[in-house]
Amino acid sequence: MIKKQGFFTIMGGKVKMLHGQYNPTSDAVWVAAFTEGSPKTVLDVGTGTGAVALCLMARIPEINMTVIDISPEMLSAAKQNFELNDKKANFINADILSWRTDKTFDLVITNPPYFKGTPAAHNAHHNVELDLWVHKCIARVRPNGTFIIIIDATEASTVISEMTRHCGNIKILPLFSNKGIAERVLVSCQKGRVAHTSFFSGLNMNCDKILRDGKGIKDIISMSR
Repeated sequence: MIKKQGFFTIMGGKVKMLHGQYNPTSDAVWVAAFTEGSPKTVLDVGTGTGAVALCLMARIPEINMTVIDISPEMLSAAKQNFELNDKKANFINADILSWRTDKTFDLVITNPPYFKGTPAAHNAHHNVELDLWVHKCIARVRPNGTFIIIIDATEASTVISEMTRHCGNIKILPLFSNKGIAERVLVSCQKGRVAHTSFFSGLNMNCDKILRDGKGIKDIISMSR
């Protein structure tokens, strides 16, 4: 990330983000990089300041993007970041856990609030029940559509267990620290597909081809079954 006056950039300058009370981590870039194909409609759940959605739109500009967040403050910051990047989205101020809608999407993506602790001042989700979060996200995926999540490695079993109840073609990619320990895990699945799980070679969390050059993971390793 490169600091600029009033904002900083990620993905080698492809995405601009205003400085705020919550600044995104590299997790946002990784979620976008795990996307395959060209989904037409996308829902970013718990968008925060919009980093995941903007990183994905930097790779696939023609997306019809919808973002949802429980926090009005975070959603306001996301709107400003979309304006900064000259991008448009449908903004929804609601709780994914209680959102009533029949809408479904080609792709649902999320960088969930998996950290435990005291809720932040901006009133975003903390200490969320990940199995319920995943369940509600998958409910918004159209048949044969895809769900992508990044999670702390210690929480991966909860996420994968819930995925297996509703989806198939599960793909698991660990992200390693410089110490060789998997700290994050990327997981994707397809709704309505037959049960099948694939584990892929891990990548270093500081991989420049992803974080700086904005490459997709499929450009670096084979993601075929």
